[in-house]
Amino acid sequence: MSGHSKWNNIQARKGKQDAARGKLFTKLGREISVAVKQGGPDPDGNATLAAAISKAKANNMPNDTIKNAIKKASGEGNTDNYEEILYEGYGKFGVALVVEAMTDNKNRTAGEVRHAFDRNGGNLGTTGSVTYMFNKKGQIIIAKENLAYSDDEVMEIVIEAGAEDMKVEDEYLEVICEPRDFANILKALEEKGIKMEQAEIVQLAETKISLTEDQYAKIENLVEKLEELDD
Repeated sequence: MSGHSKWNNIQARKGKQDAARGKLFTKLGREISVAVKQGGPDPDGNATLAAAISKAKANNMPNDTIKNAIKKASGEGNTDNYEEILYEGYGKFGVALVVEAMTDNKNRTAGEVRHAFDRNGGNLGTTGSVTYMFNKKGQIIIAKENLAYSDDEVMEIVIEAGAEDMKVEDEYLEVICEPRDFANILKALEEKGIKMEQAEIVQLAETKISLTEDQYAKIENLVEKLEELDD
């Protein structure tokens, strides 16, 4: 997929998230809650929480809502019992997929995920069937429009903070790092006033395959159906 096409897809997905803001905020709050329970309420020492907070900010979640989610998750009276679970499988055309979910009912979620795969020509696999083809990384997308720094200046900032690579495209910069360095890089960018379009801990594929536009649209439809699920 070309850089321009990838940027269009990032923007299109963000637009759809904006349209379903209430549901998105619920998911983001859940991510923050799970992150707090796993690693504590301090984002400086909890890369997963730092990622969840940055993702929430990138989607215009109010700061007070973020703070309340952290406070609720770290309080003794919080009885939410969500856990993270991975599903692995294939879509059409041999495209491997890793699906990350947060659920309080594994049976319900497994059924919904399987249904989405089945209805869109895919099939779920067993544990370990595709994850070996992916690496867990921090990924930060920065729009070049209205950016006050040059590509080289941003490169210097992120490399000094621990990034392992930065890809320069026509319309955006893509920073890749190990999850342990994610919080440091976010902090460095925020201190420089650099706005991030996307900031997440993601599963990056080691190898890629080529698809036609029609094939890609069918895979994207499966991804959208999965992302529509509450979990």
